[in-house]
Amino acid sequence: MPKQYMPFPEFSQSDKINLIQYFITGGATLFNQYREQMYNTYNTARNHFINNPSELIEIEKFIFESVCDSVRNNIDEIVADYNEASFLHPFWGDYPPENRGRSPIGDQIPWLEVGEHVVGHKIGRFLRDSFLIREVGMPTGPDDRYAMQSASIASKNSITNAAMLFLDTKSVGPRDDKDEVVVSPNQVSGDGVWVDPKLNVVNTKMIAKKSASHDFYPAAPPLFIFSNNVIAPVVHIYIKPIYKMLHLDNPLLRGQPLAKIRITCVPNGLLLTKNPNYLLTYPGLLYPGKDDKSKDPRKLRCRVDLRLLKSFAPWRYSEIIIP
Repeated sequence: MPKQYMPFPEFSQSDKINLIQYFITGGATLFNQYREQMYNTYNTARNHFINNPSELIEIEKFIFESVCDSVRNNIDEIVADYNEASFLHPFWGDYPPENRGRSPIGDQIPWLEVGEHVVGHKIGRFLRDSFLIREVGMPTGPDDRYAMQSASIASKNSITNAAMLFLDTKSVGPRDDKDEVVVSPNQVSGDGVWVDPKLNVVNTKMIAKKSASHDFYPAAPPLFIFSNNVIAPVVHIYIKPIYKMLHLDNPLLRGQPLAKIRITCVPNGLLLTKNPNYLLTYPGLLYPGKDDKSKDPRKLRCRVDLRLLKSFAPWRYSEIIIP
């Protein structure tokens, strides 16, 4: 005789609403288990870094220099694996990635994933000699997200031994080798206001402006509080591998080998908007991106002016030339 199964009970509409509300705001859910603790620690830490911006800057500088050193110390491996993509052309040449951007000329191959895998994804491995690294899962954010802990971070400030590295890799060719970084909302942190433990962290909109302007909605928090109550300010680093296009110099040649690597540290959202408030002091640091204005305004990208960034914080930029 076949096994009998009890049917699921019929729920009224009000029952369904109550059940959804329970999972959103109540019960022993993971979303709420540490919320009160995180809320209190977050606001204490946020106020500390607003009042002590030099400590946040020192953490950023230390992480940035560690990433730059890791790239320089492993540059031979990076160059070999990056250039291997060109040698492997027989295996993917009939299935190239789709062109992106506005009106591509069509004489180059999109190389974004080459940079992400060869440079960005290696950084976590390179840094393990100096840091305890966790690849913390999050549903949105930059290409790579590493929670980092070390005694060296603790020596740079008075409240934590941790940081959250947000790392984005953006490969470009010689035509796009400009003094700028194009960033999306989830790659930039804001002022991170958290007014009630029942609510979430939200950012005040920014204005990206130069000759024109548009609203920019950063989606990353300026710091995280992990479930074990560890404080992790966010450090934003962008790696831009720039490749050659050999046929531009010799029409008989084909290939896109690595030419140089630009590495940039964009300030944390508390530094941008609160203290020292770089966006107020240096208008034009963020300026309009290359998105059509018909796009959802919450998704519009912006550009970071590297010339302006280097003018007041030269340490935030480094460049490695490949011989």
